[in-house]
Amino acid sequence: MSHFLDRLKFMSRVKSTYADGHGAVVNEDRKWEDGYRSRWQHDKIVRSTHGVNCTGSCSWKVYVKNGLITWETQQTDYPRTRPDLPNHEPRGCPRGASYSWYVYSAQRVKYPMIRGRLMEMWREARKTMDPVAAWASISQDPKKAARYKSVRGQGGFVRADWNTATEMIAAANAFTVKKFGPDRVIGFSPIPAMSMVSYAAGARYLSLLGGACLSFYDWYCDLPPASPQIWGEQTDVPESADWYNSTYLMVWGSNVPQTRTPDAHFYTEVRYKGTKTVAVSSDFGEMVKFGDIWLAPKQGTDAALAMAMGHVVLKEFHASGKSAYFRDYIRQYTDMPMLVLLRQNQDNGDTLVPDHFLRASHLADNLGEANHPEWKTLQIDDATGEIVAPNGSIGFRWGEAAHNGGEKVGRWNLEMKDGGSGRTVEPRLSLVGNGDEVVEVGFPYFGGEHDELLRRRVPARRITLADGSSALVATVYDLQMANYGVDQGLGGANVATSYEDDVPYTPAWQEKHTSVPARLVVQVAREFADNADRTQGKSMVIVGAALNHWYHNDMIYRGIINLLMMCGCIGKSGGGWAHYVGQEKLRPQFGWAPLAFGLDWSRPPRQMNGTSFFYNHTSQWRHEKLGVDEILSPTADRKRYDGMSLLDLNAKSERMGWLPSAPQLGSNPLDVVDAAEQAGKDPVAYTVEQLKSGALQFACDDPDNPANFPRNMFVWRSNILGSSGKGHEYFLKYLLGTQNAVFGDEADAITPSEVNVRPAAEGKLDLLTVLDFRMSTTCLYGDIVLPTATWYEKDDLNTSDMHPFIHPLSEAVQPLWESKTDWEIYKVIAKKFSEIAGPYLGTRKDLVCTPLLHDTPGELGQPFEPKDWKAGECDLIPGKTAPSMTVVERNYADIYKKFTSIGPLLDKLGNGGKGINWNTQHEVKEIGDLSHTVTEPGVSQGRPKLETAIDAAEMILTFAPETNGHVAVKAWEALSKITGRDHTHLAEGREHDKIRFRDVQAQPRKIISAPTWSGLESEEVSYNAGYTNVHELIPWRTLTGRQQFYQDHRWMLDFGEGACVYKPAIDTKTVAPMLGKKPNGNPELVLNWITPHQKWGIHSTYSDNLRMLTLSRGGPHVWISEAEAKANGIRDNDWVEVFNVNGTLTARVVVSQRVPKGMCLMYHAQEKIVNVPGAETSGMRGGIHNSVTRAVTKPTHMIGGYAQLAYGFNYYGTVGSNRDEFVILRKMKKVDWLEGPLVETNKEGATQ
Repeated sequence: MSHFLDRLKFMSRVKSTYADGHGAVVNEDRKWEDGYRSRWQHDKIVRSTHGVNCTGSCSWKVYVKNGLITWETQQTDYPRTRPDLPNHEPRGCPRGASYSWYVYSAQRVKYPMIRGRLMEMWREARKTMDPVAAWASISQDPKKAARYKSVRGQGGFVRADWNTATEMIAAANAFTVKKFGPDRVIGFSPIPAMSMVSYAAGARYLSLLGGACLSFYDWYCDLPPASPQIWGEQTDVPESADWYNSTYLMVWGSNVPQTRTPDAHFYTEVRYKGTKTVAVSSDFGEMVKFGDIWLAPKQGTDAALAMAMGHVVLKEFHASGKSAYFRDYIRQYTDMPMLVLLRQNQDNGDTLVPDHFLRASHLADNLGEANHPEWKTLQIDDATGEIVAPNGSIGFRWGEAAHNGGEKVGRWNLEMKDGGSGRTVEPRLSLVGNGDEVVEVGFPYFGGEHDELLRRRVPARRITLADGSSALVATVYDLQMANYGVDQGLGGANVATSYEDDVPYTPAWQEKHTSVPARLVVQVAREFADNADRTQGKSMVIVGAALNHWYHNDMIYRGIINLLMMCGCIGKSGGGWAHYVGQEKLRPQFGWAPLAFGLDWSRPPRQMNGTSFFYNHTSQWRHEKLGVDEILSPTADRKRYDGMSLLDLNAKSERMGWLPSAPQLGSNPLDVVDAAEQAGKDPVAYTVEQLKSGALQFACDDPDNPANFPRNMFVWRSNILGSSGKGHEYFLKYLLGTQNAVFGDEADAITPSEVNVRPAAEGKLDLLTVLDFRMSTTCLYGDIVLPTATWYEKDDLNTSDMHPFIHPLSEAVQPLWESKTDWEIYKVIAKKFSEIAGPYLGTRKDLVCTPLLHDTPGELGQPFEPKDWKAGECDLIPGKTAPSMTVVERNYADIYKKFTSIGPLLDKLGNGGKGINWNTQHEVKEIGDLSHTVTEPGVSQGRPKLETAIDAAEMILTFAPETNGHVAVKAWEALSKITGRDHTHLAEGREHDKIRFRDVQAQPRKIISAPTWSGLESEEVSYNAGYTNVHELIPWRTLTGRQQFYQDHRWMLDFGEGACVYKPAIDTKTVAPMLGKKPNGNPELVLNWITPHQKWGIHSTYSDNLRMLTLSRGGPHVWISEAEAKANGIRDNDWVEVFNVNGTLTARVVVSQRVPKGMCLMYHAQEKIVNVPGAETSGMRGGIHNSVTRAVTKPTHMIGGYAQLAYGFNYYGTVGSNRDEFVILRKMKKVDWLEGPLVETNKEGATQ
């Protein structure tokens, strides 16, 4: 309405004037202003954050008014940084600012829900049966089971009450434990750091009953295998504030402004002080706008680019002797001076090839080393020319006191001393000019256009071995020079005389593979190294998912890390390797672990490598087309691998104790112990006997035997079917037994030769229980969906690798509707399970198999040639040639009591991690005083309580050295005894600090320096990984104790990865069988499938949030290049279908010049529950980004029991890569929204 009349009447309403008539007081109603004022009124502000695995870990103000959450804004009270460093705040992003929408949205899961068909059968069975019998009558009847499994993902839920839902879960668990074994009960939840107590709730329940927790960091392919390989560390990186200390910053495949939004200000601010930035990205990502130079390699060729940069650095700064700093650094902190045996390769005309590191056990009298001489590597003292065993190798870490009566304990350090005599040594880097002869050494090459074995000249020394024979040895330094094609004045046919030579790995050679101009490679490498030389290491590389999600991700990362080690950047503030993929940094890790895995009540827990589990049980191996022979090195003994598939190698790895198994044995482990006791034998000895005779086998050797299926699965804090499930359609077909779009034919795949292959089984999982606050894709496929609290409705803890603070999730309002926190949900399940399973199961003994774990003496497995006991190559020795075996007693009536109290093992055995242990009796008493003790009679009487989530948080904070200064000092003391150096000064200044839950609710708290991490929390230096290794001379947890350029495990050598090499993307063979087979009249375009992290969501969270949908295109979309769109008649916003033999998806297309030709980019985790039409190829609704992927495992990631190459939960193991995939894209002819009634079909497609 016009306000014209109001304006005319204005002067008549003037009551008085002021300021000489310039101001007026008017007589009018101003109540309308109250609407604006009250909009921002609130009753309270509560601190919380978002448990969403974004690595932001931002502190937020949550506003509450009249008991309702109204909005959120960023907190700005982080502890200030030192004056020369920008503050961390403000931290946040648009996604987080929209989270309160979820709390009251229609997407909330408000009540327990059960699949309708399952509920109907359950109610009928419960009329006449007890809960366990009722579950058995349904799950073990093929027709009944198929009735509810076949409609998973197709709606049909009914509302249930908590008692019914938990009774069904408990009955299913109890039946499964007794019938099949506790290791058939599985749990999947990712990234504990984002909500530690919530993760611990489910893991604690599973661990107490003997179930298996699946790893996630490897399955997500966020785990960089190169980090364990080089450093013996899962992942340890600088905090984002340390970017500001860098003076040359390369951002390589990490879209910092988009995916690290809260930290991007450090990236922009460092440029203002003159730091040069280089962006390396195949597409024009957001971070490219910040770069002074943009290098755009063809996707998947980054290793070639990194190797060429390394060639420049080695030639200009090492071979020339230009940098004394670089040489001193690699001499002390890397394996460059270590000696490597050269062996003759008979398949290549007796060409010499690099073999194992020379060890003390190779020489006469073990070189005077009585303790683990086979695990002590050797070098030459430059002053005397003698071969010595320097301090710090893995052999000095374990068993020193037992062998030396305590006299030589404390030699596990990086002091430049001979371990035997204690005298100072100067390691010799090169044998050029002082070797016995120059020999040709063969290096494998996988690039295709040169010989597969490159023969290059290397200086060598001839030595006499313990058996009297002679052998040639070379230093890692000389082998690296030759591998990179750098001429040290020795000449030869395959070394470069200039950067223009087409010789692997020159700048000119890489240009053919990457398309990056050679001159830019030389410029950037030279600048990067020159800066590092002048600043003593302040050159940094930020890396991310764009590199780590390739099959040969470790080759890409090793190429980059080699560059950093050559330039002395690791462990130097402002320098180093900054890998940010996933919120992996659980800072109070070893305060959390006893809570999460029930280590206070029983040890060891069952933990399983997620990638191998899903590859196996979703039967993706049935469609495997990558042959082992395709990836073997030309130097390998191919007879060892004849006829073997990737699954065969994975099974071999599991039974040799390298990787874990779940399920573990082909029989119920409870029954195995019973059988042993009935036979009057020790259960471990009995199991060994049965395995050797063949009467018992590992479950991995017969994966599709129904006895070896995973039967019950919990998914919480995860949307595995809508986000991270590589091979999505295989999950649907084989694990869930429901509608799917798998087009591939099993007959076209490679058949395993050692693993028993049965007819394919579908619908292996009897019960899928999902906990979520929203109806995600995984919920839609679940059998039972339990409503959990949102991040503003629960108390929890949160940390990140991006900053040094710990802060909370807090209960701003109580959980709405019938939702409960994760802690309360699993507490209720534990109580119901104890009620049902107590009488049904009683007390049983469980045989637990554990792999040869990293950071334990078990990592000293087989030192040279790996032998398989099943093949008759060696004896079966638990903990050496096979998994360790432990008998654990489980009283199933006491699960609830144990869940809600702290057990006695922390009093008796203490706590620890990463190879050190400390006493915790004081902390047990302290937490008992804080949280009180149990008064009810039973196993938990007198023990500290764990009733609430805050109790659980206090347990974490009390037992972790990062949050309890007293514990930190004890932990540093424990490490000092092993290294022989005093490190306690690193924590003594904060010995009396104790961080409590209410402290972090008041303000984020900076954690305390602990020996479980390799950096320092200090006011003088920003956190930087490797800092204590360099400045405190603490060894890296590797075979040599140093950063390793070279890997000498037999499988590493056989697959050509002893040294870093360039390996092109693998051929997944998923496109050719589909080209032209399902035509719709439109052209078909073959593209590489790339799935980076998106702008409008964090993984799948927020992808259905109305605010984010409004800001984005509002549904699934893919990006392709302008040129290819034009050539194929595709316009922006057209509907397209993307498919291959793995499955299909539908989306709208974004046509953009930022995307290079040959690439199709789809931001990952755009769920199929919003705006997704049917697919023309399948006739079903389109899938997700993982519908066209399939996991492919890599043999070198299966290695175990070998120093740093040993399994640890989320530390090392097979990873779920997906970027080598290709797809067919075409414009859709007709968009069908499939809005008709549901028509059920059988497997043959006939209407039922």
